[in-house]
Amino acid sequence: MELVERIAAIGPRFSERAALHDREASFPTDNWNDLANEGFLGLCAPVEFGGLGGDFVTYALVSEELGRHCATTALTFNMHTATALLAGWIADQLEVNDEQQAHLDRTRPRLWEGMCRDHVIHSQPFSEGRTPGSGAPIGTSAKVVDGGYQVTGRKIFASLSGVADIHNVVALVEGDDRTRLLGVPADAEGVEIVGDWDPLGMRGTDSRDLVLTEAFVPEDNEVLPPGVFDAMAGRFPYFYMTLSFTYLGLMRAILDLTRQYLRGELGVESRRDNHVKQSGWAEMQMIYDKAQSLTYRALGETAVDPTNIALRRAWTATVTVMEGAPEMASLAIRVCGGRSMLRPNKLEQHYRDARCGATMLPWSVEVNLDRLGKYGLYDEG
Repeated sequence: MELVERIAAIGPRFSERAALHDREASFPTDNWNDLANEGFLGLCAPVEFGGLGGDFVTYALVSEELGRHCATTALTFNMHTATALLAGWIADQLEVNDEQQAHLDRTRPRLWEGMCRDHVIHSQPFSEGRTPGSGAPIGTSAKVVDGGYQVTGRKIFASLSGVADIHNVVALVEGDDRTRLLGVPADAEGVEIVGDWDPLGMRGTDSRDLVLTEAFVPEDNEVLPPGVFDAMAGRFPYFYMTLSFTYLGLMRAILDLTRQYLRGELGVESRRDNHVKQSGWAEMQMIYDKAQSLTYRALGETAVDPTNIALRRAWTATVTVMEGAPEMASLAIRVCGGRSMLRPNKLEQHYRDARCGATMLPWSVEVNLDRLGKYGLYDEG
């Protein structure tokens, strides 16, 4: 695919910069500038608005290749592109009603042009610290006012917190159970970024807390018509596996580095004839092939209103990737030896980055294992 090849061409620059952004926990602004210059901020925007016209599968493959070169960049790129997917390709697949379509026709041109022409960066902080499955409602509130909304709430792990131009948050209006997806301008009064960011891995994502206090959101910044986000969650849940594509790419990076080590391409003597190393290398390849095969199978089935078994495979694919990445990284350190634990060896960073995926909501490993553990054991309903 041409777009994947274009990411592969610029990816080595990202890989070279990754250690610095990891060490400093700094956002990879230089990588984002490269993506913008190559047109990738409009990856999933229509061609007629200056975008690249990518669909869900296109995004998945691009994200995988991006994760192969810099997982932090790929993960933050997800937060931006997810907004374009929701407002565009996914909304179109849901076949919204006339009123909802009129809303999209009014708001999408500005969204697309901002991404493609003005390089507007979007974030999508959803997390509030609510326990999955608890039934607790969204804690962020939106009050209807003249010309838009006033939004109040707190989002945690708000990636791109210091660089996004628009923070797209989910919120509820009192007395209305339809979820709103609202684009809060970063420079609006009542918007504050708080806390420090010094995590184990994915250190360049700048995922501090976003605090909103009656922040004004213009009505044209309502990314989706009321209720369409809820329709997506129920009818196109594949949206929630998008984070796993980054980690699949990270797994490929771990394979790349281990292969280079075993072949003697990293300044050390070749170890490829060592049968113990070969055994570890074989295990790594099998872990990756299982994860990629399941993910690609799920991508081949992506559609509105998936069957139960197709949805089960998507859960399984996500768990396999998010658990497989740290398992592969651990094996790679064993195969490559003690020096691989020393900075600036990339395996040390890959190991820490890989550990983060299992906890990422809403499709964390625990959430998906809970669903898989119940699948098929109870009557429907």
